[in-house]
Amino acid sequence: MKFNQRQNLSGLLMMWLTALLLVATPLSTFADDTPTATASKSAVLRGRASWYGREHQGHRTSNGTRFDRNKYTCAHKTLPFGTKLRVTNPETGKAVVVQVTDRGPYRHQRILDLSEIAARPLDIVRMGALGVVAEVVPDDTPLGPVAGTVTVPEPETTDIAVTDATPEPEATYVVQAGTFGELRNAEALVAQIKALDAKLPVAVRQDNVNGRPLNRVIVGQRLARAEADDVWQRLQNRGISGLVRQAENL
Repeated sequence: MKFNQRQNLSGLLMMWLTALLLVATPLSTFADDTPTATASKSAVLRGRASWYGREHQGHRTSNGTRFDRNKYTCAHKTLPFGTKLRVTNPETGKAVVVQVTDRGPYRHQRILDLSEIAARPLDIVRMGALGVVAEVVPDDTPLGPVAGTVTVPEPETTDIAVTDATPEPEATYVVQAGTFGELRNAEALVAQIKALDAKLPVAVRQDNVNGRPLNRVIVGQRLARAEADDVWQRLQNRGISGLVRQAENL
């Protein structure tokens, strides 16, 4: 009986001491020491970005969705799918918010490939590629153009910079004289152009978009912009409409 009483008293004493320790211990001891989202520094990437558009329309991207050139998306080599980035042209201050849905780019050490609609406000469609600053933003940030102009952060040692070991080659151009679903129609235009000028390089480039064949008649081979404009004008004068395209973005 006395032994049981001692056990009960010992148990009560231990509970009392434990309660005292809990009261005396600062609450910060039990706080989660994981840094909060507001405390952590956002990732900043610096490098060149390019774009992709109509030729990839409907193709399956790396995250399983279909590419849509009219949605604010981008490709990055490693960032998790769904990550949102504010991409800024530091020369103009124009910026757009895009979401990572694809993997790439894999040439010239570029850091991003932007969808066509996202690339246009940054002047990337006209230039082909240019230097940008990309910042990771919260998941609830709306996609699309950012109002006004953005001041990019000053470079810091924690930034991720991607630079070329060799200069990126100059942009080259071709003339896309026509696009056809039927191969025979494309071949007919090729014959027409060769009849006008047998020395002009002309070929049919075959692609498949959304399961449908796409046959593009391409005139010229990696021309300077002035040369491509001259070829386009000569074709226009003969009643053949078309457009000048950057060869690297075909």
